Amino acid sequence: MLNRLNDIEKKYDELTNLLSDPDIIGNQAEFQKHAKAQAALEDTVSAYREYKDVLKQLEDVKSLLAEDLDAEMQEMAELEQDELLAKKEKLEADLRILLLPKDPNDEKNVIMEIRAGAGGDEAALFAGDLYKMYTKYAEHQNWKTEVLSASYTDIGGFKEIIFMIEGHGAYSRLKFESGVHRVQRIPTTESGGRIHTSTATVAVLPEAEEVDVEINPNDLRIDIFCSSGPGGQSVNTTQSAVRITHLPTGIVVSCQDEKSQHKNKDKAMKVLRARLLEKAEQEALGEIASERKNQVGTGDRSERIRTYNFPQGRVSDHRIGLTLHKLESILLGDLDALIDALIMEDQARKLKESF
Repeated sequence: MLNRLNDIEKKYDELTNLLSDPDIIGNQAEFQKHAKAQAALEDTVSAYREYKDVLKQLEDVKSLLAEDLDAEMQEMAELEQDELLAKKEKLEADLRILLLPKDPNDEKNVIMEIRAGAGGDEAALFAGDLYKMYTKYAEHQNWKTEVLSASYTDIGGFKEIIFMIEGHGAYSRLKFESGVHRVQRIPTTESGGRIHTSTATVAVLPEAEEVDVEINPNDLRIDIFCSSGPGGQSVNTTQSAVRITHLPTGIVVSCQDEKSQHKNKDKAMKVLRARLLEKAEQEALGEIASERKNQVGTGDRSERIRTYNFPQGRVSDHRIGLTLHKLESILLGDLDALIDALIMEDQARKLKESF
């Protein structure tokens, strides 16, 4: 582990020197590339330097304890040694996690797709609740959200909503949200007071840059049509809606929320790139069956991952056996306890595999 950390620190110092090179500063593309690489190593190098400092302090304390000390000095030195040993142990645990292989998508923005599942109108209302929950969480994180495409129902909620979340590390925090979310509650349309079970499907896709996915324009069929649904007269009567079909895969993306055909096309292309990147990554994961079987869950849309039970005020994540009796605050975006537990479970599995 120490050899790897030495190599990382050396690489970090090399990047620091490059970032002060006038030739690199004058080339913004090169500068950004090196700055991004340096930032990715910063947490690890900072923890390693703190760890080396603790080791040095421990050596100093051991040397002190080898001397002939009075009782008070002896007690103070032993207390300091115990504190340093505890700090050393924690830093070693932190460094093991920092050395785990990084998901290359972790720092990317996110495209989330929420679709109503089983349950009719109640499923659409639940899809709306999930959308509010994730946008509230994004607000807490100071992330930006933007709706890319939405299909509404008459009583509220969504048949489908696709939106982007822009923010540092958004994918690293939200990637475990993919799957089937289940709600158990009495619908507003239910006169008999019976509890119904409905579902909505969430897909979390890392935003794909043009360099991540190469799309041949000849592989696209682009259809222009009039928008429908909410949006006012101009949206509903102008030829602004865009539907893009990727012929080799059959993936179809529609966008009609903007009055501008150009803006709708840009949004649709963002979703298409994200879906193509997801498809390529899922195919790669499919070749590693054991990895797919063991992972906490970052992409299987058919996997039931969580239940929101209103009568008992609880939320249960079935993958890690965690139940929290704080349904109201979770639906208001208080997701950190759930997300942190999922990340810790994933890290524990990776640590076990690395040994």
